[in-house]
Amino acid sequence: MKTTNYFNTFIEVAEDCPTTYGEIPPEKGKKSVANLQYEMLHGHPYEYTSDDVLFAVFAERNQIPEEDLAEHRALFFAKGQPCFRASPLTKRYGWGVHSNDEGKIALFGVETEAYQEMVANKAIPKTKAMRSSRA
Repeated sequence: MKTTNYFNTFIEVAEDCPTTYGEIPPEKGKKSVANLQYEMLHGHPYEYTSDDVLFAVFAERNQIPEEDLAEHRALFFAKGQPCFRASPLTKRYGWGVHSNDEGKIALFGVETEAYQEMVANKAIPKTKAMRSSRA
């Protein structure tokens, strides 16, 4: 089974992120991946792993019945999945994601002191979110 979890790592916003603060993804009819990820993580720091969030969003968007979740989770992670480096939260909406030693994640707006402390902390490995553009 493959995983998207990081451990004791900080994912910084993408270099080409168009915002300078953590934005709440706007709702435009049906909830987007960004809306669902944000709703799960905001106010719930270090409660879920990346795998938990990504699969829950997949399950909700595909209306998978609760009794089938375990089977579908195994199938979902049988092949590689994009991690939070590819999330719209880190690429477009200005949120950094920190994974603790247990792989549980929390959001930090790029404008916050906590975000800057994560970036400055040499003990925490860092990686950047993927760029949206190729240039």
